[in-house]
Order: sequence, then structure tokens, then C-alpha cells
Amino acid sequence: MKQKKTISQKLAKRKYRPPHRFIAWIYHLIMVKIIGRKYNPQFHIIDKVSDCDGPCFVIFNHLSRIDHMYVMGACYPRITNMMAGYCEFYRGKFSFVFGLNKVIPKKNYAADALPIRAVSKVLKKGGCVTFAPEGLASDFGGNKPIVPGTSKMFKHFKVPVYFCHLQGQYLQNTKVCLDERLGQTHATMKLLFSKDDVARLSVEEMDDIINEKFRIDEYAWGKENKIKWKTNGRICHRLEDLCYKCPKCGSEFTMKGEGDKIYCTKCGNGATMDDYYEFHPFEGSVIPESPLVWSENQRKDIIREIRENPDYRFEDECEIGNLDEYKLLWKNKTSNIVGSGKIWIDHKGLHYEGTRNGQPYEFHVSYKSLYTLITEVDMSYFNFYLDGEYFDVFPKHQTVWKFYLLVEEMHRYHVNFYKNFKWNDHLYEGLELGIDNKQDK
Repeated sequence: MKQKKTISQKLAKRKYRPPHRFIAWIYHLIMVKIIGRKYNPQFHIIDKVSDCDGPCFVIFNHLSRIDHMYVMGACYPRITNMMAGYCEFYRGKFSFVFGLNKVIPKKNYAADALPIRAVSKVLKKGGCVTFAPEGLASDFGGNKPIVPGTSKMFKHFKVPVYFCHLQGQYLQNTKVCLDERLGQTHATMKLLFSKDDVARLSVEEMDDIINEKFRIDEYAWGKENKIKWKTNGRICHRLEDLCYKCPKCGSEFTMKGEGDKIYCTKCGNGATMDDYYEFHPFEGSVIPESPLVWSENQRKDIIREIRENPDYRFEDECEIGNLDEYKLLWKNKTSNIVGSGKIWIDHKGLHYEGTRNGQPYEFHVSYKSLYTLITEVDMSYFNFYLDGEYFDVFPKHQTVWKFYLLVEEMHRYHVNFYKNFKWNDHLYEGLELGIDNKQDK
């Protein structure tokens, strides 16, 4: 009997090429013209991707789970192959559609040869590949540094690079609440690097340009443009997943977001938030300007704390999940629960001890191979790849964002391959940063 192929084997053997024009037309009709109308998308096309008669890339700053609609809409009628997270191909509601549209799988923040082979095949056929160099939709309304190696790939393929600049999509689809909040959104398409630019600029220069072009504060943008959002009275729902530390008493995991309010259950510090995403503090309360500023203040605290304490350790109870190579996932699941135990982080890495598939199991991941975490759907759990295998971690408490910040800042303290933005150097002023900098001393 012929052995059944695994999902990963099918993905590896799939023929990657530009999708059929009829499929692209159907996608554009349904997603942009019909479903997309409710989002009030404003398209601004400065440079048409369809004017490029050869292979090219289109990159975009990743703000939400529906960015693909804006990017495809801004590219049309140019046919594109989008890149998506490898684990998404195991979800039943995406599997068939991804296959029709010849979507390219990529393991987030992990070494992966498949997408490079697929991209090469598409470009050789004169295709256009679209992807988000940040590797993940925004969790907090700002941008992440692009994945190291992005501009090296551009230098390798020597084709033009377009930029689809998105604005408003995070405020429409935050990671803390899965409600769709209707307001106003924009997508601006422009040529970022010509073939001559790609040949002339260094990798570092290109990385710096991309990071600067991606620079955004969605809350500040919304405030400046006075955009009102339809929030159905739930604008603070689960906001404590991002804003977990009380700015007044300093207690962690005592914040509670519900309705249009967020408050500390210990000291009462809090605020309401209006439909413009602006805080209105309770009398005598201490509240940052926005959730993005709140999150960055928590990052500052972690940067200081891990340097002050060489024995730093943070832990939580959790469940872990993996993918099934023979069965697709349904009902919004991203994995199957396979064990439970304890997850913790210290100066050596991220660790787990517990069970897996009914047997004792543990893992220990160093910061040389782990520099940030994935929040695939929302901020109630996090994900990462360990030796190429996908793991979900479901903490018992609302600790996801602290684990996320800790992984990034522990990596920057000990390795610093995944560097923060140059405009954030002030966060580390007078502090050690990465073994590369330590070796220079």
C-alpha cells in the first residue's frame, strides 16, 4: 500500500508558480470588491506594479490579519504570489485557498529553505512575490524590525522592490481583541528600490531604509487624522494582554480591560478609552498616552531588570501544542494540545519541563536561535519553531506579552543579532547590549 504523504511533504513537492489569472480575478472580486468594501479601503497608487514587465517583490508593513486584501488590491491587475506562515497551511479554512493562489509557506523566524526555492521558481517565471519583512502582524500598533537577511535576499535576486504602505489596519484589527472595527484605512503603493538601487545600495543601507519606511505609530496616526472607529463598546476588551503592568502602583497582571475601561484591580488606577483610541484617565490616575507607549514603558522596565539581576527568572504554567502531519486543523485551532508543564525564561534561554504525548518532555532554547516570538492569532498564547517544528505555548495567566518582551530583550542583551531600531538606542544608553558590542570593548 502506498504510504500517505504528510502535509509538509505535500508543501515541499508543490509546484510554485504565478497563480492562474482567473483565480486572481475571482480573489480580487470577492475580497476587494465585495467583502473589502466594508473596510472603506483608500488605495493610493503612485507606482503601478503592473507597469513592471518582469519579476519583482512587493513588501508591506504588517498591521493586521487582513493585510493581504489591501496588498493584493493595490497590486491588481498584477498577479502575485503571497508568502504566509507555514503553520497556516495546516488550518483547514486556509489550505485549499492557499493552494489555489499558490501562496508560499515560510516558517516565521526560522531557517527555512523551502520559501527561497519557491520564490526563485516564481521569479524565474516573471512573477511577483509579496511578503511582510517584519514576519508578523503588529501586536501593539507599531512596527517590528525586519527579519535579518531580508535585504540579502533582494541583493541575491536583483529585481525591483515595491512598497505597499498600510495605515489604519491595526486599529481595525488589533491583536488583543478579534473584533473588526470599521473606520478608515489606507494602502499606498510606490517603488522602493529599482534594479539599480538594489545593485548600488548595501544590505545595511537597504535594511535601514525599509525599517524607516515601515516606522509607524497607529495610535498617533489615528489621533492626527481624527479617525473614529466603530468599536461596539468593547474598545478595551482584553487590553490587559498588552498593557499588563499598572503604571501607578507597578503591580503586574492586575490590569483588567472590559468595555471601554481598563483599570488596576489592586489600586484602582485606570482610564476610559473613546472611539478615537484616546485614553481619558480616572481622577488621580497615571496612564500612558497610548497602549503603544504603555507597552514600550514595560519594555524599558524589562531592559533594566534583566541587567540588574543575573539570576532573573520568570515562569508560568502552560500547555503546549504541535501540528498533526496528517490532519488539518479546524475551528480556529492552530495546533493540537500534546502536553502540559512549566515554561520559564532566564539568562540562558526559554525552557519547558512537563509532558508531551503522555511522556516526560523538556526543551531548552538559547537566544542564538530564538530572538522573538510569534502571536499567530491573538495575544492569549505564543508560538515558535524549535528545530523546524512548530510549538504553541498556552500560558495559564496573561503572561504572553511579558514573555515576548523578555525573549527580545534577553536576545539583545546576550546576542543582539535581531537589533532594535537605531532610533531606540536611547533605551540602552549606558547599558551593555549584545555580545557583539561587548567584544568591541
